[in-house]
Amino acid sequence: MSQTVTLTPTAHALAAHLHAELGGRWRALLAPTDRPNYELHALQPFRAAPVPDDLRGRRVELIVEASDTLALRHAVASDADAVVIDFDDTFSPTRANVQAAYDALAWVAASEKALLVRPRPLYATELHVDMNGPSIAALCDLAAVLSARPTRPPHVYVPKLETVAEAEFWQDALAAAETHLGLPANTVRVCLQIETFPGLLNAGALLHALHGRAYGLNAGRWDYVFSVVKQLGRSRSGPVPPRSQLTMDVPAMRAYAEHLVAVCRQHGAEAIGGTASLAPDPADPQPALDAVRADKQREAAQGFTAAWAGLPDLLDAVRGGLTARDPVRPAGHPVPTDLPAVLTDLPTPDVLPVAELRDTVGLALDVFAAWLDGRGVVVRAGRVEDTATAELARALVWQWVKVGARLTDGSTLSPARYLDERRALMPDTAGAAQLLDHLVLSVPCPAYFPQEAQRLFPDPSQGVTT
Repeated sequence: MSQTVTLTPTAHALAAHLHAELGGRWRALLAPTDRPNYELHALQPFRAAPVPDDLRGRRVELIVEASDTLALRHAVASDADAVVIDFDDTFSPTRANVQAAYDALAWVAASEKALLVRPRPLYATELHVDMNGPSIAALCDLAAVLSARPTRPPHVYVPKLETVAEAEFWQDALAAAETHLGLPANTVRVCLQIETFPGLLNAGALLHALHGRAYGLNAGRWDYVFSVVKQLGRSRSGPVPPRSQLTMDVPAMRAYAEHLVAVCRQHGAEAIGGTASLAPDPADPQPALDAVRADKQREAAQGFTAAWAGLPDLLDAVRGGLTARDPVRPAGHPVPTDLPAVLTDLPTPDVLPVAELRDTVGLALDVFAAWLDGRGVVVRAGRVEDTATAELARALVWQWVKVGARLTDGSTLSPARYLDERRALMPDTAGAAQLLDHLVLSVPCPAYFPQEAQRLFPDPSQGVTT
């Protein structure tokens, strides 16, 4: 493979070093296993790392797709307390996007704004960089980011953690990078994203594995629900609720947030809330802003101290909700004695509205089509939708088809009915339709759609053929 994404000499040397040190371990880490990916660990008492000085007292972090140079320029000039440069859920990893993102790091790193970066998760490979074999996207991103400002590296959000072995891999990768760059140990500070079902059950152990540099845990709500749906798909006989019914008032969702905060409190870590993703109507923005503010008041009452804004227009609403003087305090709830059972105890709807089915299929198709075309985010029906919400949408449809969910028109959701609904929205020849069919009609629920897209469309241009 020719190297079609250009790294700076410093970044290339670091990426090569990390691949040489950790490539074999990465392959072993991703190898299939029959072992459970979570277990409750007994830990010795420990304290998380303190919050970095430039993040103390912040309330709102603005997340920006890493290759969107115009949005990045606006973000570093905005009144956001910090900026998150995202290579994950809002990022479509085309060659052009990866190159644009890596090129932008030089001038973004020169900003005095507090900066955080979310690299791609460990499952992702980078097709456009040759490291004598499969290139590990997370290590390429890490090398580009740390080399852009080695004397004062951005903080790192560690995505989609599930196991202690994964957390230890990140710890060793960061330590190896620090040694290579001549930095003191634990210079690079991290916040761990708790956005998988095993990750939540392992949260204390994950934090422990990185506690010399990890200062907090972040709630990734839709990725987490996607993970729960995959977990339930193994045994649940009835349908899970549609996204509109999976609010944070549902006991299982409330337990997710409360357990994350409880782990943070136990170990002196900071709890970072989820992303505000409503897109205000320019003609009447107040309803969306009020909803965001109320959601952040709920998070503040639970113990979250900061959160993400998905759009610049939401900065004030997020900040206002988290700094409200008298947030509505929810009633206290005892710690569940059987946490996995509580977390998976989602309500079972008697029937699914046909409109919900069509909207869920349409959401996945819209995001997949954009992603295959190089755009990681779409605004749809007043919401910012990205990889996380598309993953949830396709997993919901997969689960509904698997159990033959009853619909409000009296029919059941068979594979044939799903195909009829999908074909009404997009033809078979479209790459997004082929990808969704593959994901929905697979017997096991595929782990992550970018992996499947890479297998279906080795040449990315295939995916946008209609």
